[in-house]
Amino acid sequence: MHIYLNLIKKNLVLKLFLIFFMSLGSNLYADQSVENIIKGRKALFSKNYNTAKRVQAFSSSGKFDKANELILEMSENYKKLLTMFPENTKEGFKTEALPIIWEDKKAFNALMEKSSDNMIKLAKTIETTEDLSGTLKTLMWGSCKACHNKYRAEH
Repeated sequence: MHIYLNLIKKNLVLKLFLIFFMSLGSNLYADQSVENIIKGRKALFSKNYNTAKRVQAFSSSGKFDKANELILEMSENYKKLLTMFPENTKEGFKTEALPIIWEDKKAFNALMEKSSDNMIKLAKTIETTEDLSGTLKTLMWGSCKACHNKYRAEH
C-alpha cells in the first residue's frame, strides 16, 4: 500500500509541475501575441504615414497611377487595423493607443472604415480634382488627423 501512495504522490507532483510550466508557457505566449499585435498595428500606422507622404509626392508630380496604387494599399491597411485592437492590447509595449478606442469601439471602427472609404474616394478623384492639395488634405491627411486627435496619446 505504501508503494502505491508514493507512486500517486510522485504522479501528482509531476502533474502539478507540468501544469505550472504549461500555464507559464501560455502566459508567455499570450504576452508575445499582445506584443506582436501592438507592434504590428504601430507598424501599419507608420507605414500608412510614410505611404501618405509618397502619395503626396507622386500626385504632386502628376504620377497618378503610382499614387493610386499606394492609396488603395492604404485603404486595405485601414481595414486590417479593424482587427488589431483586441481587449488585451490596451496597455504595454509602448502603445500610444488611448482607452477611448475600447470604450467606444464602434466610433473607432467607424473612423477606420471611413478612412478606408476616403482612400477609395481619393483614388477616384485624384486625377480630376481642381484642388489637389485640398483634396489630399481632406481625404487623406484629414483621416490621419481625426485619428491622432482622438485616439492617440500625445508624444
